Amino acid sequence: MGLVSKGAKCNVDGCDQDGTRSLNTVKVERAGLRVTSSGKKSVLCKIHYKEWKKESKEDRDLERARYDKF
Repeated sequence: MGLVSKGAKCNVDGCDQDGTRSLNTVKVERAGLRVTSSGKKSVLCKIHYKEWKKESKEDRDLERARYDKF
């Protein structure tokens, strides 16, 4: 069982909603979200996951471009 299925709460400062996704803590912090988690994984609620997606869109596009086959 993963963190989310165990009922983990969102790890962003000031948020107490149920988590829907777990992501790498370093990637979440790089997107500008303040996380209270000190482990490898951070749990995000639906709202903060959407915010993370908006902030990290360019980085994710560049990462995908590295692996595209020509």
